[in-house]
Amino acid sequence: MRRPSLAIKLLLAAFVLLAFGAVAVHAAPAIPTQPADPALQVPLPGNNQDPGTNLSILALFTLITLGPSLLIMMTGFTRILIVLGFLRNALGTPSIPPNQVLVGFSLFLTLFVMGPTFSQMNTQALQPYLDGKMDAKTAIQNAEEPLREFMLKQTGRSELAMFVKLSRQPVPKSAEDIPLTTLVPAFMISEVKTAFQIGFLIYIPFLIIDLVVASTLMSMGMMMLPPAMISLPFKLLLFVLVDGWSLLAQNLVAGFHT
Repeated sequence: MRRPSLAIKLLLAAFVLLAFGAVAVHAAPAIPTQPADPALQVPLPGNNQDPGTNLSILALFTLITLGPSLLIMMTGFTRILIVLGFLRNALGTPSIPPNQVLVGFSLFLTLFVMGPTFSQMNTQALQPYLDGKMDAKTAIQNAEEPLREFMLKQTGRSELAMFVKLSRQPVPKSAEDIPLTTLVPAFMISEVKTAFQIGFLIYIPFLIIDLVVASTLMSMGMMMLPPAMISLPFKLLLFVLVDGWSLLAQNLVAGFHT
């Protein structure tokens, strides 16, 4: 089995911390210090400071830096956000809902979809590591397994084969031998491809409404009236009648479980 590189280890470590909001600094006994002014009880770093604290602070800054990238690269966030963007454009409301609403909705829907995966990572890697029952290397390897399983399930064979070929490495004997440097880009391409396919299906009913409204206005000789102004209420009415938000969320979540 191919050992993960140092960069991949750092990525997985930061991702585990991001997924579960683990504290970066472990509980440690207070460090006795001698303040210059007894009235000011300000703890100052001493020579007996725990070296692990510096490493924990470094891990915290790594988490803050790599967290957003990991969220986009290794979860369903990309697919969900792109689909919601297609829906907004298909409705003809490019600024409603606002970007903040779409990103927030995508984030919490992603946490809902990734819940089982995060739970496995917490049980198999994070908690044993925090309890001191497992070293960091073993914890990273255990955290990689459920995440790898999720990405492999959502990655198309053609995209995976393409990146295996582009890597110019020996063909892996099993899925466990595929390095994350090959799996992650294949997963991202598959997510974007799936999102565009869903977006095409979303556009069809709204496109039919636009064609009907445009043809009706042209037959009535009302060429100066923008068709989008007339079709927008009908689009909103159709979307509300079919309970579009619930239907879309249901199908997005179901798409990750099939």
